[in-house]
Amino acid sequence: MFRNVAELVELAEGQGITIAEVMIRQEMQVTNSSREAVLERMGRNLDVMEQAVERGLRGVQSVSGLTGGDAVLLQRYIQSGKALSGELLLDAVSKAVATNEVNAAMGTICATPTAGSAGVVPGTLFAVRNKLNPTREQMIAFLFTAGAFGFVVANNASISGAAGGCQAEVGSASGMAAAAIVELAGGTPQQAAEAMAITLKNMLGLVCDPVAGLVEVPCVKRNAMGAANAMVAADMALAGITSRIPCDEVIDAMYKIGQTMPVALRETAQGGLAATPTGKRLEAKIFGVTLGK
Repeated sequence: MFRNVAELVELAEGQGITIAEVMIRQEMQVTNSSREAVLERMGRNLDVMEQAVERGLRGVQSVSGLTGGDAVLLQRYIQSGKALSGELLLDAVSKAVATNEVNAAMGTICATPTAGSAGVVPGTLFAVRNKLNPTREQMIAFLFTAGAFGFVVANNASISGAAGGCQAEVGSASGMAAAAIVELAGGTPQQAAEAMAITLKNMLGLVCDPVAGLVEVPCVKRNAMGAANAMVAADMALAGITSRIPCDEVIDAMYKIGQTMPVALRETAQGGLAATPTGKRLEAKIFGVTLGK
């Protein structure tokens, strides 16, 4: 088993296998399952992700009315030919948004690594599918690669917004996605680690401040930015750019930042955007509370 990213990369390079393969073998060992059973379970996760993306792209609306329909707007904008950011990047963003809009509308999603950050990994995967044309097996491998990095973060830092802020949720998801994109695109295990580091260190300090305590605002749009971050970081790593701070040290820094983050900025809806005048008005409107003077 591996405990950190350095050991993960060492295992992959030493055995001449992918990070996905390292994770598959570990899952077989930990769960005492056959290879077929492990792959089948991840295949079901892939199906849930795809269904969520497709549903979100058709248009959904949350019960609160705070979120919904933005994924559709982005797709229309892409089709207009006026997009400045590039079709692939915005496609990833729209599919990340689609997934989280489905989550906000009480639909079925696959937590990667959490429900509030569930859009980044599938959003990027189903966007790069149109560019790289992977097989279903390669798409499943993408999820194992993402899972390997998520495993490290969960065991050495946190994937909980309540414990470490949104850096631990969308930040972790973005790093996981970036690493998986690199491996799917033919990058090395070390390049995948560089992508994770580049992504995560640019999301350090991100607070968790959900308006009205709901996983909607700003969560959905943070998944959008997380997907964009992952795509750019993956390209940087594939270009040969490295992180001056090793991946494991970035993860450790995230943990320490989360520990010192005020409670008001860790999913309590007491600070940040949740505490703005508009945030408070939205909370009062949703829950029928009368605001004091």
